[in-house]
Amino acid sequence: MVNFDLLSQKVAESGITVTALTNKCNMSRETYYNRLNGVGEFTASEIVALTKALHLNKCERDQIFFGNESE
Repeated sequence: MVNFDLLSQKVAESGITVTALTNKCNMSRETYYNRLNGVGEFTASEIVALTKALHLNKCERDQIFFGNESE
């Protein structure tokens, strides 16, 4: 299950706008907001793109997208 609060926090901390983020990830804003609202799930390629764009480490990525507390 996606931790939407943590994802939103990381987006805010990055200082990047949602429009810039989604452009960087080659994703439409509509798709991004649909994912946040539970319409569909993030694909593997979207997770990879968001991880790179937000400079997330493995632990942060896992906490956000997989609900894991990575070691």
